[in-house]
Amino acid sequence: MTVSITDVANAMGVSASTVSRALRGREGVSEELRARIVAVAAELGYTASRSASSLASGRTYSIAVLAPYVGRWFFGTVLDAAERVFSTAGYDVVLYNLGSAETRNRFFAELPLRKRVDAVLSMLLPTEDEAERLRSLGIPLAITVGGPRPGFTTVGIDDRASAELAVRHLVNLGHRRIGLIGTRSTAPLHWTTPDLRRRAYLDVLADAGIEYEPALEADGEYTVDGGERAMTDLLAARQPPTAVFAESDEMAMGALRALRAHRLLVPDDISIVGFDGHELADVVGLTTVAQPVADHGTEAAGLLLRRLQAADDVPDYLELPTRLIVRNTTAPHRNSRNGGTS
Repeated sequence: MTVSITDVANAMGVSASTVSRALRGREGVSEELRARIVAVAAELGYTASRSASSLASGRTYSIAVLAPYVGRWFFGTVLDAAERVFSTAGYDVVLYNLGSAETRNRFFAELPLRKRVDAVLSMLLPTEDEAERLRSLGIPLAITVGGPRPGFTTVGIDDRASAELAVRHLVNLGHRRIGLIGTRSTAPLHWTTPDLRRRAYLDVLADAGIEYEPALEADGEYTVDGGERAMTDLLAARQPPTAVFAESDEMAMGALRALRAHRLLVPDDISIVGFDGHELADVVGLTTVAQPVADHGTEAAGLLLRRLQAADDVPDYLELPTRLIVRNTTAPHRNSRNGGTS
């Protein structure tokens, strides 16, 4: 038989409202009485009704998560970390997969989450129109990508400075023909990460006095298969690169697969550096710029919960650190090792 709050009140000889205040940590109940009520509630097996609590507090105890992809490692890792934080705090996650332009447009036109969630965590970068639609909800908002945004709590990294670490590493190893595997035409709507990392590539080349060659840039679609196709295209160039910066570790892994298929040695023939710190990067010995991916979800979820608690010390922007991890896929250009120039 289900135990009600009235049963707990009768067992204690107090009112149901007193039991409610005690179990919700509200004022007006002594600590001694609160402890006794908690003990009796536990002994009777009383569990607070989520729907009743929602009606009393005005909360839904649900948080919306907006995702551009749910099957890719980066977004899956962020989502898993955030969900753990929300679940521990007693919140359910309502996931909206907005991977296509049609789905995304319909979502922001209709905003089906209105009055269904207490907060929103976005793993996609909204346009200004989309951001304004989210602000109209009047609930706490957080983003796990990009820089500061009015009305949002943002957790991110400095993509441009971080990508510069990768490209400078290759330049410092004596490489002059440095390829880029990234994406532009296949990038999700309004996703700024590929552009920022590409700008870093171009900036470092210019600083090093290296002329940009369009033939050394290929679209890897931010997938393993795309990275393999892109590397195959780069190998078909009139003068292939001696080193490649892949804007994600998954594309870098695809590039390694293509090089293996062509019987080329890494790093003897070509050096490869990736970006992200994928959980398999160490397994394949990939040099990469690592970011704490799970922390994007953990930190954003924690800050969002603090917003819900009306904390006044929540930062608008939290920048996470990145670092270059040198492994087995990069080495000095062979001419540099022999004392010559590339």
